Amino acid sequence: MVLFATTNAEKVREAQAYLGPSVEHLDYDYIELQSESLSEIATHGANEAFHAAGGDRPVITDDSGIFIDDLGGFPGPYSSYVYHTIGLSGILTLLKKFDSPRAYFRTSIAYCSNEQIVVFEGSIKGTIVDPRGNEGFGYDPIFEYNGKTLAEMDILEKNAISHRGRALAKLASWLENDPVEHRGVK
Repeated sequence: MVLFATTNAEKVREAQAYLGPSVEHLDYDYIELQSESLSEIATHGANEAFHAAGGDRPVITDDSGIFIDDLGGFPGPYSSYVYHTIGLSGILTLLKKFDSPRAYFRTSIAYCSNEQIVVFEGSIKGTIVDPRGNEGFGYDPIFEYNGKTLAEMDILEKNAISHRGRALAKLASWLENDPVEHRGVK
């Protein structure tokens, strides 16, 4: 059993679809470190959440960002803030003068147990387009990969190719192949 510390239930749903019922939602809003490094932010959050949850079960956190090439990588680690302040329409307004702006999503998932923290990363390249689709959350409706936005994919299709799915695959492999003592089992 691993606790996923986040206030975003959609992230937990994606992790559960990938890792199964061993992922439990810990509705916890850790203090987000201000950094250009997604892994540093995720690591800080995992350590804080691990201690806040009592320190007896492994905890994962996820920090993700969309990096738009034509905007110099903006919004990057500030993606959540930008999404909640200017939204998708604001991003699209910033990109009006660019044809098919390239972007990539990147995720860092930090796993913390018994003071050990391991980070797993994933990324996906795509293009920013006008919103399409009703699945997913956040920037999914405007991020296109191989002709479909992430919001046009069901959760299994998205997990197979997404930034978070790729990081979750690395975490799953590590959990499966690493010794038990590294998984916080006492």
